[in-house]
Amino acid sequence: MTSMSKPGAGGGNAGPEARVRPAVVVLHAKNRPAGLEPVEAAADVRYATSTDELRAALADAQVVFVADFRSGMLRDTWPHARALRWIHHGGAGVDPLLFPELVHSSVVLTNSRGVFDRAMAEYVLGLALALAKDLPRTLDLQRRREWLHRESERVDGRTALVVGAGSIGREIGRYLRAAGMRVLGVARRPREADTVFERVVGIDDLQAALPEADYVVLALPLTPETRGLFGAAALATMKRSARFINVGRGAVVDQAALVDALRSRRIAGAALDVFADEPLPAVHPFWDMPGVIVSPHMSGDFAGWPAAVSGLFVENFRRWLAGEPLLNVVDKARGYVPTV
Repeated sequence: MTSMSKPGAGGGNAGPEARVRPAVVVLHAKNRPAGLEPVEAAADVRYATSTDELRAALADAQVVFVADFRSGMLRDTWPHARALRWIHHGGAGVDPLLFPELVHSSVVLTNSRGVFDRAMAEYVLGLALALAKDLPRTLDLQRRREWLHRESERVDGRTALVVGAGSIGREIGRYLRAAGMRVLGVARRPREADTVFERVVGIDDLQAALPEADYVVLALPLTPETRGLFGAAALATMKRSARFINVGRGAVVDQAALVDALRSRRIAGAALDVFADEPLPAVHPFWDMPGVIVSPHMSGDFAGWPAAVSGLFVENFRRWLAGEPLLNVVDKARGYVPTV
């Protein structure tokens, strides 16, 4: 990347006020993010792991890098963020940050869109194959040392409906197509033509599209419009042989309705990586349900992802100093980065 030796030289809506070293706060967990040396060379970087540390660090800070996703602390300390100009979120979903004070402010919000797309697409393809090939049961039988020959399904020629046609959803669509699947998409609005999806319908037509799908994949952000979107009515519209995969946000789904649909065999199975309450409580029925795969919100967490997130922040910080357009600017009213 280019030099950051002249902080404050650039203009632009998101650029810093003229000063020698802008103040940057990094909200992180136990271990500090690696790879931020270029930012440390150009700014007064303050690391915070607690509400008290964050409150003190925000005094004159212009930039916050939320590296550990514990963004509830930012809302709690918001009255102290009087000089804040820009927040970069280390995840793709920004719903924890969309509290009213930030949404209605002039503070620019960016996210880490693009970092997790391929890892999540690989994960979804793996889940679809695992469900089709009955791998959870195979592993269970192996643990019991039981030899039970079965036939399995092919994914080639099956139809997948990807609900959420942003950058993650599009990458999921590419991987499923590569496996021979017919792929449809659901977006906020319908699209006339698309290079990934055979057809893209608007969210209002979700119910009409569901009966076509053998696999329904949720890759939606959590917004007021998507919260609770997938409930009993949507599940009742799916094929009885269909599988449900959610790598978006848990609160998009009515979990009680999903439990009922699985217990009554209204749908054939599910693979769930996100939940309304995380960690998933040990007493939740999802853990023991046949045909259900539970994973701990890890679909995008490939080896090396923290360095990739830091690298994106470093590049965006360079742009911020130079007054150049920032990458991944979130539409705070919509709750995501609009797809061009």
